[in-house]
Amino acid sequence: MALRYPPEIAIRPRGPLDAVVRVPGSKSLTNRAAPIAALASGTSTLRGCLESDDTGAMCEALRALGVSIDVRGDDWTVRGRSGVLHAPQAKLDARASGTTARFLCAAATLADGPVVIDGAPRMRERPIDDLADCLRALGAEVEVLGANGCPPVRIHGGGLRGGRAPIDARRSSQFVSAVLLAAPYAREDVVLDPIEGKMVSTPYVDLTLQVMRAFGADAAWIPHGSLRVAKGHPYRARDYAIEPDASAAAYPFCAAAIAGGSVRVEGVRSDSLQADWKLLDVLAEMGCTVERAEASVTVCRPERAPLCGIEVDMNEFPDAVLALAVVALFAQGPTRIENVANLRIKETDRLAALERELAKLGARAETGPDWLSIEPGPLHGAAIDTYDDHRMAMAFALAGLRVPGIVIREPRCVAKTWPDYFSALERL
Repeated sequence: MALRYPPEIAIRPRGPLDAVVRVPGSKSLTNRAAPIAALASGTSTLRGCLESDDTGAMCEALRALGVSIDVRGDDWTVRGRSGVLHAPQAKLDARASGTTARFLCAAATLADGPVVIDGAPRMRERPIDDLADCLRALGAEVEVLGANGCPPVRIHGGGLRGGRAPIDARRSSQFVSAVLLAAPYAREDVVLDPIEGKMVSTPYVDLTLQVMRAFGADAAWIPHGSLRVAKGHPYRARDYAIEPDASAAAYPFCAAAIAGGSVRVEGVRSDSLQADWKLLDVLAEMGCTVERAEASVTVCRPERAPLCGIEVDMNEFPDAVLALAVVALFAQGPTRIENVANLRIKETDRLAALERELAKLGARAETGPDWLSIEPGPLHGAAIDTYDDHRMAMAFALAGLRVPGIVIREPRCVAKTWPDYFSALERL
């Protein structure tokens, strides 16, 4: 799957670009469709799945839960278990995949015995207690075994009662998506009430609902910002196509903004609900031209056309913050990114990591609890630390398209979501 990368990769400056790119399948959709197909009755085919470390973690964990998955290229054939998973003897290893740990924590309530979920060292620093609290309120027996509300977590299985429950989605919408994914098999309707009516990254919940409904569930928003999943509408197997990954597409789009020229990403659906497509509007505000066709999107920036700094709320699409922060290095005027507190509990504390690494390149960067400001300065090369975070590696590599001397340390972390990213970047 992953290419063999050296300990460091030097990025070759170039531009203006003239490139056509097809990005991998969506991680968000792959890791939603897979557990849904696993719970469905019948055999599903998922076409265009992402092959990466995160989706590999999901695949192997589902197999450990008794699900038969045949992987042929980017097509997965999944034989569903009609809402009852098998409790394995060994712990499930979510590796560094937050979606795997959280989604399977809820799905494991449908197992026929106890399930323990663990992961990489960083996973043991990423909170899961808000999800556990909600599952308990819906009748599950869940123990958080790690420190500070973090994995490992033991789920005792036996089914989910359902009912109405509050859920704290102020740190992660994945907690909401996790409960929703398991809810069609609860004995009662499930209604979730976000605490204080607040939720980060709401478009990802819309994405979850879209996939659930595609497999036959009755799930929707209801008045006052709550969500309802009706009992008696289990998942049914089907063929399902995985869209290209909007989070991955952010990098070639931002490459065009930084290096100039144009980059076209093919295979894009005009009706896609993936949150990171919102980045296109931000790039347009900064001075790029965005051209949308029936099945592609092109981002252009004439070589001498300036970029301008902006203020932007990125709460709904925080994964794109890192790429945009690197674009901001080349803008005229400061950029301020707000309402992204959950970046501090991702694969690393991304706000702190951005502050350190942007400064290495010559910018003035400051952070607060939920914001990042970037003041461009004279730029120079540097060796960038990646913190075992795929998005740090992919984003800062873009700076090397314009700035000589950019070196990315530990580049193999891109295997989490785009294993051949650096080969794709070299082909631009």
